[in-house]
Amino acid sequence: MINTTINNMNQIRKCLVGVVQMCSTHNKKQNMEFILQNLKQAHEKQAKICFLPEAFAMISRSFAETFENAEYVDGEMINCLRDHAKKYNLWLSLGGFQERLKENDKKMGNTHIIIDNLGNIVQTYKKLHLFDIKIDTKNTISESSGYVFGDQIPNVVDSPAGRLGLSICYDLRFPELFRILAVQQNAEILLVPSAFFKKTGQAHWHTLLKARAIENQCFVIAAAQAGQHNDKRESFGHSLVIDPWGEVLLDMGPEKLGIDFVEIDLEKIDTIRKGLPAINHIRNDIYKLSKI
Repeated sequence: MINTTINNMNQIRKCLVGVVQMCSTHNKKQNMEFILQNLKQAHEKQAKICFLPEAFAMISRSFAETFENAEYVDGEMINCLRDHAKKYNLWLSLGGFQERLKENDKKMGNTHIIIDNLGNIVQTYKKLHLFDIKIDTKNTISESSGYVFGDQIPNVVDSPAGRLGLSICYDLRFPELFRILAVQQNAEILLVPSAFFKKTGQAHWHTLLKARAIENQCFVIAAAQAGQHNDKRESFGHSLVIDPWGEVLLDMGPEKLGIDFVEIDLEKIDTIRKGLPAINHIRNDIYKLSKI
């Protein structure tokens, strides 16, 4: 796992970012064509960074089908995206890639990849919390049957938009991870790329994302899958950008596919934390969070 943080970046306080909402299918070629169209739009808008959802490469009907079509990080798909990042002078957050692993020939990694505008992979993160649930017959999945558990909290990454804290989808339900990213690593933007089930999304998506933004006084960017992928899988949509006060700056709704843009203004974090300094009020003398 790459464990690199870009230091001493001349960070812009305001930055235009692009958020892509997708309905990925088993057809990787079509998914890739859709992504590249949206990256071109991001370049034309002069956005500095573009965020893709979990499972951007494909959503298949089974883990077996997904595994058969999974690629290594140095494979064709990621290399193509690296080339386009450099071509368009654009950072990319690839929110959850089905990674074929050299050390495991039975399971994949669900891997969040950050690529800089020179085409370099500057961070990778494997999903810590795997989605093993059985709510009803339609909302049942065992992600750990097809994927390995991540075993590290990644270092925050300096980007043109701000300091990025990485997560993936189901991680959203575990606030300790975000507290560590925000308080111990000084993240300014918490990333939650997702393919949320429609049922759980309707119940919890907006509430949990707003909570992560408010309690950590950070921006949250959650690029999402949307719509009916196949006869087994439907995603909630509603890609969101939320500011540190909990205000929703962007909600792409349940059906829209494509890219939308929003300006991130890091001065909001300074203003909110100065007026309501909750981060400074954490009782480190009574309780502590620590990375093991």
